Amino acid sequence: MRYATLVAAALMLAQPAWAEKAPEVDPRASLGVVQQWIYNYRAKPDYAHVPAAVRVLFHTQTFKEPENAGIYLGFIAGAIGSNPAKAEKLIASFFPVAPEDEWVIVRAIAYSGLPDWRNVLRRVAPRMPARRAMIDAYLSGKLPILSEIPLEETRPGMMDKLKTSFTKNPFAKEEKKVNTTISFAGSQDLLDTLWGYYFATGSQMPIKRIVEMLPWSKSRDTVDKLTVGSMARYTLASYAIRDTKLREMLRSELAGAKDPIKAPLAEVVEAADTVQIGALRRDALAAVDDLKAKGSDSRRNLDFWGQVGVGAVALGCVSAAAMGAVAVGIPCVIGGSASQGLLSFWQKNQQ
Repeated sequence: MRYATLVAAALMLAQPAWAEKAPEVDPRASLGVVQQWIYNYRAKPDYAHVPAAVRVLFHTQTFKEPENAGIYLGFIAGAIGSNPAKAEKLIASFFPVAPEDEWVIVRAIAYSGLPDWRNVLRRVAPRMPARRAMIDAYLSGKLPILSEIPLEETRPGMMDKLKTSFTKNPFAKEEKKVNTTISFAGSQDLLDTLWGYYFATGSQMPIKRIVEMLPWSKSRDTVDKLTVGSMARYTLASYAIRDTKLREMLRSELAGAKDPIKAPLAEVVEAADTVQIGALRRDALAAVDDLKAKGSDSRRNLDFWGQVGVGAVALGCVSAAAMGAVAVGIPCVIGGSASQGLLSFWQKNQQ
């Protein structure tokens, strides 16, 4: 009741949440209040105030940098998917939306998990004509929905490589193309999106997906996998310290976990049970140092680390655990310097 009252007062709703016209948002409304409300939402869902909270997110330009907005995107997607009967009414309450933010609505519907998400997206499409290309990409399957995004890219096998070598013109000039393939191993913000979905629903689905990333915390193959795996392990432990249901969920997963997952998941459960997550931070830093000293198994270019330092391990962690840091009162930065935007985001919530 405390959080519902706090949000209601802070957002200063001018009219009911389900009114056709979106409620007015006081420019003085605090993003910090909404962040805490989102973090505590799963314990006591307050569906009626979701539209007002989303309006604050849009008003405060939270989605200006899409890669830093995963939690909020995931929360909106989870809120849409949590009540299929009221999903379209909820989506309608978000409008009007600034053209530059319409992508959030498109992706949230696609990521919602609604059985009928395609038809919902088709019906909303006329309100967002500028996002026609993105909408068509989701409807055609060119862009994957959240549940269909692979953990990592499929690597070509030996026969595929041989086939390419025989069919490729050895004298042709090869043009380097940007890799637009989406995977959890290559997109740190997707981890945040899973956490946002969990905050909105308390669902096991996003947690099970995060648990699948834990073996990467032991990976010495690529920088991306080590980064995302370390973030997954640290954030699971950080949130589970305060979330009894999450701890129980993780213990249940541990009982039947496969070998690659068992060891890092056991570390998460122990760290959460004993409130000792410092060891996970030290291990992540040691892994980074080892990778810097010896190089990755795939001999990947490690100039990346020279640009962002060990703070790369903390990028998603700061974003994902920022609201947890507010509630728990602990910093989530693993080490080094995180991106300026994320570090600023975390620091503001400590004031």
